[in-house]
Amino acid sequence: MILKWFKNTVYFILLACISCTAQDDETNSFSSLGVAANRTETYLSLLENKNVGIVGNQTSVIFTSETDYVHLVDSLLSRDIEVQKVFAPEHGFRGTADAGELIKDGLDAKTGIPIISLYGSQKKPSLKDLEGIDIMVFDIQDVGARFYTYISSLHYIMEACAEQNIPLLVLDRPNPNGHYIDGPVLEDEFKSFVGMHPVPVVHGLTIAEYAKMINGEGWLANGIQCDLVIISMRDYSLQLSYDLPIKPSPNLPNAKSINLYPSLCFFEGTNVNAGRGTSMQFQVFGSPFLDASIFDFEFTPTSSEGAKYPKHENELCYGRNLQNQSDLDHLNLDWLLQAYRHTQDQALFFNDFFNKLAGNASLQEQIQQGTTAQEIRKNWESDLKSYKKKINPYLLYIR
Repeated sequence: MILKWFKNTVYFILLACISCTAQDDETNSFSSLGVAANRTETYLSLLENKNVGIVGNQTSVIFTSETDYVHLVDSLLSRDIEVQKVFAPEHGFRGTADAGELIKDGLDAKTGIPIISLYGSQKKPSLKDLEGIDIMVFDIQDVGARFYTYISSLHYIMEACAEQNIPLLVLDRPNPNGHYIDGPVLEDEFKSFVGMHPVPVVHGLTIAEYAKMINGEGWLANGIQCDLVIISMRDYSLQLSYDLPIKPSPNLPNAKSINLYPSLCFFEGTNVNAGRGTSMQFQVFGSPFLDASIFDFEFTPTSSEGAKYPKHENELCYGRNLQNQSDLDHLNLDWLLQAYRHTQDQALFFNDFFNKLAGNASLQEQIQQGTTAQEIRKNWESDLKSYKKKINPYLLYIR
């Protein structure tokens, strides 16, 4: 029986694929060629003569060089793998839709393969969606932040596969923010699609490690377990830097935006624009309501791909340009605190989304009370210490 066979093979695959520390004295960076999707010798045999479903987007690629690549779906089809359906997360299969935009089912223009949306009214595949699927493959580039919704899609895929006894093959990719763990741990009452699990804002795990934790912590409905097959990366260590060759979503265009994203995304829960509608997404922030004598950088958001209706569209915003900011190894709260203190109307600063992003109500309350960043961070210390112990059984790579 296929289910029992996959359970027996998962341990062999894990042992065979555990990565060692890479040695690259010249660049100290991870090669794109080491991602799990490139390790076809470890998983193609698991897909042969099976009806396959792919959970993927524009980042689901096999690299032919450091800069050239072919999409996983196209590669599998060329090897006579029967790809039956593609399941697309937020931003869609080609990764061009706005954050929060409704994604509809359809057909892939290139291959004609049916695309099932995992964003909008249905975030979990239905029984009908999974009919005829023998095995699912999950291959999406994450950025290591709790409110980046690909890990929520991972949860629902695992749950649907577990309910239908369909094995899930996870192809691992680097976490560009994997060099630190920080932020408040989500409280249960603030669960949403931008935060489903009791993890910090910056969780420090790769997508495959996160999948192991979902299973291990019993977070799926009724504690069910997904039959996971993990393909890890070759020569990967969290000590190495990694610049993503493909932007993971429309508003994370480069390494700087990805590094700043966990800190600046809090502005999505305020009346401050974090660069959407500009070419500096998540590298600047500003608002018409901030004090221009303190915030001397100006920009005007306009409608654009990935930001059709940006906050403060066509309005002059005053704020900060962080493009020359040194890379962060912690969450920066200073910008959020400064913006709140120097906005024209503090009563209108926060919106209902903020507490979902924070994963609690206390962060907003502390900011409103004038608590310092250092004092706020002290409240996280105990939970972070416990979390770092909790993740140990799920780690695949050298820390």
